[in-house]
Amino acid sequence: MNINLTLFGQMVTFAIFVWFCMKFVWPVIITAMEERQQKIADGLDAADRAMRDLEAAQDKATDQMKEAKQEAAGIVDQANKRASQIVDEAKQQAITEGDRLKVAAEAEIEQEINRAKEELRASVAGLALAGAEKVLEASIDDKANRALVDNLASQL
Repeated sequence: MNINLTLFGQMVTFAIFVWFCMKFVWPVIITAMEERQQKIADGLDAADRAMRDLEAAQDKATDQMKEAKQEAAGIVDQANKRASQIVDEAKQQAITEGDRLKVAAEAEIEQEINRAKEELRASVAGLALAGAEKVLEASIDDKANRALVDNLASQL
């Protein structure tokens, strides 16, 4: 066998194999690699977008938490102010009610004093009549001398 012919045959066969691979196999492999490369690039872009979205969501959540805390603090302050206002109103109502009760009690005391004075006048009038009877040693008719007794009671 001739080594040159074998070598030449191997070269021709290798050239056909390379041509066949470049014509039919290589485009399929290149297409698959490009698709895979595109998928990887899309995946990386999606990961970057997801990271940006996550950071934006975290920032938004932080902002919302700050707003919620501020709103809660405002509500608590408003509630405390309202509680103080209610306490002040209750104090005012208690003072007003106390003054009203005081005035009512004073009026009742005044009425009791007047009643006691009237009873005392009646008693004094009775005692005066009894004293007059003893002094005069005669009976004095209360009905007959009612005007005199009333006049005496009003003077006392």
